[in-house]
Amino acid sequence: MSNFYLNTRMKTFHKIFIGLLAGLQLSCGNTTTSSNTLSFSTDTTKKTTVLENIKVENKGVVIKYDDSKKGDTTLVFVHGWGINRTYWEKQTPFFAKKYRVVALDLPGFGESGKNRTSWTVEDYAKDVSAVLNTLDLKRVVLIGHSMSGAIVLETALNNPARVIGIVGIDNFNNFGAEETPESKKETEAFFQAAHAHYKKMVTSFANQALFVASTPKEIRKKVLDDIAGADSTISLTCLEQNGNYPINTKLRRLDIPLYLINSSANKTDTMAFKNNGIRCYLMDVGKTGHYPMLEKPDKFNSLLAQVIKNINKPK
Repeated sequence: MSNFYLNTRMKTFHKIFIGLLAGLQLSCGNTTTSSNTLSFSTDTTKKTTVLENIKVENKGVVIKYDDSKKGDTTLVFVHGWGINRTYWEKQTPFFAKKYRVVALDLPGFGESGKNRTSWTVEDYAKDVSAVLNTLDLKRVVLIGHSMSGAIVLETALNNPARVIGIVGIDNFNNFGAEETPESKKETEAFFQAAHAHYKKMVTSFANQALFVASTPKEIRKKVLDDIAGADSTISLTCLEQNGNYPINTKLRRLDIPLYLINSSANKTDTMAFKNNGIRCYLMDVGKTGHYPMLEKPDKFNSLLAQVIKNINKPK
């Protein structure tokens, strides 16, 4: 877990770990995700057209997605851990006015299939690649939230002819940081406890580590409900596997700039990228929890629009 979801907020994790093990409890439920179609207004009378999507699957696992279908540049939104494609609901209509927008559910989450047993970063990158290839997407900008920073990175490395840009959302904060024996021991203990008491552990961690005081109650509830309602085996396995991904080595192979839209609630070490020869541009969305696309959608959309404009500049 040295590079991603839990360790992005490792200092907070250390502070609350004893409380987690003590069994802090939160009430959690389930939420429903949207259907596998994208509706959009076709005229001023609000008449709606619904276009069916092409079926996309990777080795028999169906991947559900929304697709606006029009635009020379395609934005592919990939959600983070324990959630689903509805987290981009403030972005898809905004950017669909100018770009083709695809938002997908990663297998194991949302409405996508669960019929496999391997949940590595490489597996998920093949899922995203299946979307790119099946839909024959070109001039793709990959946008990955949280643990999907690793997934879009791997996807970009595997699809250089299609991908022109990569954007991380509240991730890659601690690139280059080394895991200590203490943090490794605590992370291992967390997973052991979480496998035994999934909802209690993950919702307690999420509630204390992934929000700030200004995070709206409805967003906090949505996140907690979705994480608690996820398949516990898949959820924890993919999180553990994410931590095993060799991010430092992989980032050094990236030959296009890395853009980050991160919350200022947790510092991003930009010097680490510079010292490793990685072109990284940080866009500060201000102080939010781990979900800036929901918490500050207008500011987030403005920053992402700037990033896309920069990526599209003639080289």
